[in-house]
Amino acid sequence: MSLFAFGINHHTAPLEVRERVSFAPEKITEALRQLVVCEGIGEAVVVSTCNRTDLICSLLDGNGESALEWFRDYHGLGANELTPYLYRYSERAAAAHLIRVACGLDSLILGEPQILGQVKEAYRQAHTAGTIGRELGKLFQHGFSIAKQIRTDTAIGNSPVSVAFAAVTLARQIFGDLKDHSALLIGAGDTIELAARHLRKVGLGRLIIANRTLEHAHELAAEFDGYAIGLEEIPGHLAEADIVIASTHSQVPLLHYEDAQAAVTARKHRPVFMVDIAVPRNIDPRIDSLEDVYLYTVDDLKEVIDENLRSRQQAARQAEEIIEVQTGHLMVLLENLDASESIRCYRDAATKARDEVLARARRRLARGEPAETVLDYLAETLTNRLIHTPTTWLRDKATAELATLNLDPPNNKEEEQE
Repeated sequence: MSLFAFGINHHTAPLEVRERVSFAPEKITEALRQLVVCEGIGEAVVVSTCNRTDLICSLLDGNGESALEWFRDYHGLGANELTPYLYRYSERAAAAHLIRVACGLDSLILGEPQILGQVKEAYRQAHTAGTIGRELGKLFQHGFSIAKQIRTDTAIGNSPVSVAFAAVTLARQIFGDLKDHSALLIGAGDTIELAARHLRKVGLGRLIIANRTLEHAHELAAEFDGYAIGLEEIPGHLAEADIVIASTHSQVPLLHYEDAQAAVTARKHRPVFMVDIAVPRNIDPRIDSLEDVYLYTVDDLKEVIDENLRSRQQAARQAEEIIEVQTGHLMVLLENLDASESIRCYRDAATKARDEVLARARRRLARGEPAETVLDYLAETLTNRLIHTPTTWLRDKATAELATLNLDPPNNKEEEQE
């Protein structure tokens, strides 16, 4: 098998493209099962977050083009629509890419901790779907260990920089002291919990948490002395919020233009700060045109985030050195996996050949053939059966190496004529 990874992220594609190729969590299992029946695909994992969509595959044969074709077809995109934004990696580079993602080195926020949990969830989903086996299993488990080592041995996670932190930082720049202000958080996942934690730390006055599952909203609201509502109640509370932060897995906007327009009027044009962290977006982009609304997306937060990253740059360089070394170890491990499987298959075939040839030899002895003749038959036949596979492999490998040098294999007839 061989490794193949491809996808898009915040470095290569704008938000409009990223939201077109995101995977809804409830659809990933079925998508994975569709992917692994494509020609040449053995195992597969999908990592889909607000900033990236990555597919990591183990190939039985081919170069992964069938996976790329499936990806385009699944999202209804033409090659020209996707190719300018796409990256792809093979073998060692694919392994290193996954590890960099898991460590947070490829995140919008350098070293952010949430991505490791998201990669682990992607691994769990692939395990549930039955699309992960020995090769990707080893790759991901080793990747998790390296990510833990990097967070332990470097200062990559020391500074409080995250999308949620950046959102709260911007809110303070706009409003100053937040003790007399209210915030509406839409969602109840890790990012929203982190935003709630930062808001409470800076002394926010009042917190409202809206979620599709009201029970989850109540749990989070209770932790931060907030008030829980369902998504359908958002229009009735929107005018109360000076700050709105949205991060859910919804495939359609949850905050609509008409509701925002009504809220601005009810607020008598007091400014409202909105941050849409979700991909696809949870807040109707048209709301940005409303006066007194300051709407930011994940891409808009980059400038704020960059100011908080300088202390992590040296740690990132140390992390890259660790990844370089550990990826080499990982590739040896994966090669040994292939070797172990080949050895097992060869031993099984050798045992089967031995049993078959021995049974024939015994039958020949039973028919009264001379023992010496039967022993000669046994030795010659078994030797030929046992050396056939390795000699074929060595000949094919030698031919392939000659081909890379643009040399023709030896021609015995020409040598004899000379």
